Order: sequence, then C-alpha cells, then structure tokens
Amino acid sequence: MHTIQILLQTTIPPVGDNWSIARFSRLTELLQTHRDPAERVMFNVVARDRERLGQPDSILSRLDETEFDELWLFAVDEGDGLTAEDCAGISRFRQAGRGLFVTRDHMDLGSSLCSLSGVGKAHHFHTRNVDPDPSRRVTDDPLSSHISWPNFHSGANGDFQEVAIVEPRHPVLADSTSPTGAIRFLPAHPHEGAVDAPDDEPARVIARGKSKVSGKSFNLAVAFEPSVRGGRAIAQSTFHHFADYNWDTRLGCPSFVTDPPGNGMQTGQQALRDTRRYAVNVALWLAGVI
Repeated sequence: MHTIQILLQTTIPPVGDNWSIARFSRLTELLQTHRDPAERVMFNVVARDRERLGQPDSILSRLDETEFDELWLFAVDEGDGLTAEDCAGISRFRQAGRGLFVTRDHMDLGSSLCSLSGVGKAHHFHTRNVDPDPSRRVTDDPLSSHISWPNFHSGANGDFQEVAIVEPRHPVLADSTSPTGAIRFLPAHPHEGAVDAPDDEPARVIARGKSKVSGKSFNLAVAFEPSVRGGRAIAQSTFHHFADYNWDTRLGCPSFVTDPPGNGMQTGQQALRDTRRYAVNVALWLAGVI
C-alpha cells in the first residue's frame, strides 16, 4: 500500500510565542505512528511553518509539483499568511485531485485563505467573505471583549464539546467503537470561527456544535466531495480542535491566551479518543482510503 504523504503547515514563520507548527506536535505524532491492521505505517508526515511573510513560500507556491497527497493548512495568521503565489500553488494542488484540509479561528484570524479556490469560500470572517446571513454577524462569546464575531463559544480550552452529526453521516465521523457508531466529541474552544457550504460547490455541512453561551447551533466542518473542480477537502471552524493545548492544557499555549482553561479532555478520555479517531479519519478520507 502507498504510504500517504501529508504536509502539516501553518501560515506563519516559526515563532515561539504563537501558534507555530510546534504546537501541533500531538497531531503530528498521532499521524506519524498510525499503523494499519498489518502494522504498516500509513502516513509520512512533514510538519513545517511557512517561510518569511510577504514572499512566496518555496513549498506552498509550488505544492502541485511535490509528492504530497494532502495538505493540512492551519491558517493562524492575521490576514497576511498566504501570498497570491502560495494560494495559486495550493489551488493547483487540489485541482490535480489531491486532498486539502483548511482551518482557521475567530474573527479575521486566518483570513488569508479566502483566496483559495473553492475551499476558501467556505470560511466566513469579520471583514472578508462575510457571512451573508446578518443574524450570524453578531458576537456569540461575550467573555473575550476584544474578540468580535465570528466567535462561537463551544467551551473552555481543554474541555470538550458534543458533536451533532448532520445526516447522512460522513465517513470522517464514523467510529465503530462508539455506541452511536459516530464521533461524539471534539475539543472545545471559547471562540470558534464560521464555516458553511458554498452554494456553487459539491459541499455540505457534516457536523455542528452548540454555543454554551447563546445556545446557537454553528457549523464545525464542511466536506467537499471530489469533482472536476478538485480533490476532497474539509473546511474546519477552528485549528484549536487539533492544537496540543486543546488536547492537554498542560502542554502550554502562547502568552496572549488568557481564557481560563478546563481539563475535560484529561478527565474524559473518550473525548480524546474521539478526537484522535477523527484526525485519522480525515487523513484517510482526504487520501481516498475511506
């Protein structure tokens, strides 16, 4: 079986006090060590930050020329994390039929990904690709006054949230060991971003969360099926579903994170198992294995 080549990539240069790729080490380790039933390593993982801002990244801008099967893009920038050349390289990569996972966070965090063809349209920000529904352009998390919409409050960092499956259940949400046959939990975050399925794309919402402040339902993930426009893709509401800090707050966070943490992911081991299962499912699905 072909070893699936995965690139885990942020949109910022290496910075210790930020959400650099080093803060996604548990995800990296999970994928690197995952084996199939025959004990064969399934994934080869490269984890990196981008090069200097404002200049084309040597990998992203020519991603279609690499051997990677899928890109996991953690858009942790403030709007300047991808150049036009980077977006073109990533778009050609997906147009060639390869897999793309794109995630961001609240307000305008990660808004540079708006220029990505197809998947970029699934992400709504405060000032770019704004949600067309005025009722969703309101503050949900009032506890962080410096963060405006979109900022859905699914819980404290370090806690977990219950996932509402949108039927029919998508393969990335399947879990044969679960009583429901599906993923039930993902890490929580006090201010998640907004994603939705573009009307003109072969995409649909596959999972929703619920705000612990307002009670509003919001989208957690949008899946794009392969088509003439490109390979499989997923748009996720926040990169915090995969950050070390949200899997285990003892692993630390940047100094600008001031929200009080929880410990539900440590005490509720099923949530961590579900999260790990979801990550592996995403990697397999993007590669066309499931």
